[in-house]
Parts: sequence; structure tokens; C-alpha cells
Amino acid sequence: MSNDLDPDTDALRRKWDERYQSASAQRPPAAVLAENLHLLPARGRALDLACGLGANALLLARQGLDVSAWDLSSVAIDQLRRAAEAEGLAIDAQVCDFERQPPEAAGFDVIVVAHFLSRELMHSIAKALRPGGLLYYQTFTQDAVTETGPSSTRFRFERNELLWVFSDLWVCLYREEGKLGDITRGWRDEAMLIAQQPRPAI
Repeated sequence: MSNDLDPDTDALRRKWDERYQSASAQRPPAAVLAENLHLLPARGRALDLACGLGANALLLARQGLDVSAWDLSSVAIDQLRRAAEAEGLAIDAQVCDFERQPPEAAGFDVIVVAHFLSRELMHSIAKALRPGGLLYYQTFTQDAVTETGPSSTRFRFERNELLWVFSDLWVCLYREEGKLGDITRGWRDEAMLIAQQPRPAI
């Protein structure tokens, strides 16, 4: 993959390099994946998109999937490669500007996206699923009860937006509680979706 970056993207890469350089520990895998491993196929090709330090990629590889992991940050990718090697896991971790080079159509059986939002990329993510493939997606919402997550609404989904941007997929699981009821309990600040690429009619 080409690593030639425009100035804005290069500045973004440097920002994330600095953040991952100072990260004290690996974050846990996304709840949407960790709590729903039973839905994964027994084998297949998986992509952890905007993988960061790669907790989701590592978890997918432990399940026996053939895992690729992409991120803009070379620091994150280097750390993921070391973590995978330490566990004896084969993960194809690559520095990638995937907004310029989105995943290929029908390339993956599983795609995981956590805490990343580029509305321009949503169509490409859906198209990158093979028939029957699963999308695991989790990120922040505008209807939040704490200040966790990005300050800009540009990087937060509107209410039910995660559902309708992937409306061509079959919904397997969706959770978004917003500010309903007792806000000290439950699933707050984020939305999660598991959806499947429909199989062609026979």
C-alpha cells in the first residue's frame, strides 16, 4: 500500500503517532466484538479497520481468522506487530491511508470498526463485505451522557445514523440507549451494530 500522504493526512498521522507513542497500555477490544464472538465464522478473512494498537485484530486472530489490520499510524502498527509476534499470531498489519485506498469490494468475511467515523467511507466498508460477511461497528454518538470521546459532532453518529448508513445490510444486533431512563446504568455514549451482507438469492 502506498504511504504517500497529503499534508493534512500527514499532520493527522503525526497526531496519532504521538498519541500511541505515549499510550501506557493496550485498550480492551471493542464490546461489540468481545461480547459477540459467537457470531464469527469459523474461518475467513477479517479486517480491523483503523485498528490503533490492534486489540480487535489480536482477538480476531485468536479466533483463528486470517486477519489484516490497517491504521494511519506507523507507531500503532509497529506496536501491533510486536504484540502479534509475542503471541505467535499471524496478523498482516499495514500502515494505510484507507480513506484514499479503501478496502477492495467483497474482500472480507468480517470487518471490525471501533471508534472511527468517516461518513465518506461507509459505502466502501459495506461493499468490502463478501456475501454473508459480518460488520462489527462501534463508535460514539451525539446523544451522550458524558464527555467521553471526540468533541466534534463530525466524529459522532446522530441518533440511529449507524443503522441507516448501513441500511442495505441485514441487522443482527443494534444497541443505542442515548439518554433514556437511568443514565447511570446501561450502554451510554456509543452505538454498536452487527450487520450482515445479504447472500444472493438462489
